[in-house]
Amino acid sequence: MSTDLPRPEGLIFDLDGTLVDTVRKRIDGWVEALGAFGLTTTAEEVGPMIGMDGKRLAREVAEKAGRTVSEDDVEAIDHAAGEAFDRRNHDPRPLPGLDEALAAIELCGANWVIATSSRAAQVRGSVAALRLPSEPDIVDGSHVEHAKPAPDLLLLAARRLGAAPERCWAVGDSTWDAKAAVAAGMHAVCITAGSAVSAGDLLAAGAWVVVPTLAELAQLVEDACVTPSD
Repeated sequence: MSTDLPRPEGLIFDLDGTLVDTVRKRIDGWVEALGAFGLTTTAEEVGPMIGMDGKRLAREVAEKAGRTVSEDDVEAIDHAAGEAFDRRNHDPRPLPGLDEALAAIELCGANWVIATSSRAAQVRGSVAALRLPSEPDIVDGSHVEHAKPAPDLLLLAARRLGAAPERCWAVGDSTWDAKAAVAAGMHAVCITAGSAVSAGDLLAAGAWVVVPTLAELAQLVEDACVTPSD
């Protein structure tokens, strides 16, 4: 698979929908929380918005409904969506190819980190489901002023890795992941296995390459490390 990706110094992973199969639960949690606030919406409307900052999601749904919401309202909806997700996320499962991807990264000598727009309290169950031998490094939405699609989260993750942004692969499943990667000057590698959007949507948002699963990501890493491209 020829993609002209550079040899990665670091890989920055989104969590929900990229490493764990939780996007549908996120969507349902948002539909419940918005509905409780009187903002009726559907999974089809919310799905493409998953991956953006939660407060922005709440504002955009309210604006579409012709409602004005305060910062307190937005905070309350975001918090309620997190709680609704937690009630559903009792048995999260890793997406296929995780072990292969992490093994390829280790063989390449690269480092990796998780960067998620969610808050730390909302990701514990998903991270535990990965069953990693040690606690991964995680950068979450509380660490930056602006979450995805702003580049702040990814740039902080790159600094954690000690890697130049242009030598990082940002691995995600949403258009917001791809847009954040482009804004950060990184290569967006998108995975569709747990995504709520199509490969075409991801490419249109700026993805460098789109693959079905993390197993194909493993192959990309191996190819880039054997025949690195500048």
